[in-house]
Amino acid sequence: MPKFCFLCQIYFICALESSLRFISHRLLAIIDHLIITHHPRIMKNVDIIVKILAADYSELSPAQQQLVDLAREATLRSYAPYSQFHVGAAILLSDGNIVTGANQENAAFPSSTCAERTACYYAGANHPDARFEKIAIAARGTDGNEVDQPVPPCGACRQALLEYEKLAGHDVEVILVGRSSIFILPSVSSLLPLSFSQF
Repeated sequence: MPKFCFLCQIYFICALESSLRFISHRLLAIIDHLIITHHPRIMKNVDIIVKILAADYSELSPAQQQLVDLAREATLRSYAPYSQFHVGAAILLSDGNIVTGANQENAAFPSSTCAERTACYYAGANHPDARFEKIAIAARGTDGNEVDQPVPPCGACRQALLEYEKLAGHDVEVILVGRSSIFILPSVSSLLPLSFSQF
């Protein structure tokens, strides 16, 4: 049996490996072609539609007006020396209580808390048996005046509020307040499509 030198053996192994790699790539290409031919992939657009009701203050129910008024008042209690953006939230609970909150900022900015989470965590801690019914959110801009268009909650607040909507077992109405318009959404989940709600 002929003996190959060490370098010849390495060359032979490399050539064999390269040939096998080429063959496997060709086989995968053929298999892909067969799968696509016999089982075509069909991608389609999925539309996620969020229905928002735009209203004037005068069109709101007395309960909605009260929440809006309290959310606007709460903006005056915000501590926002860094952003100068003052947000207030008011949550109507199933026991009839209304809990308010305002954003509280910190020099270490991640330690700050938004108005929505201030209110919802206070409600959860102090009214553990009550369930959320509605929430109103208002804001004043850096000029000190109420924002013209409604401002929605940040992603973290949406996720936090979603937990309480899930706990309530029913939709929690969201009222977003602006000077020119008020938006009413049917639920917190409508603010956060494709939400993370199970662990």
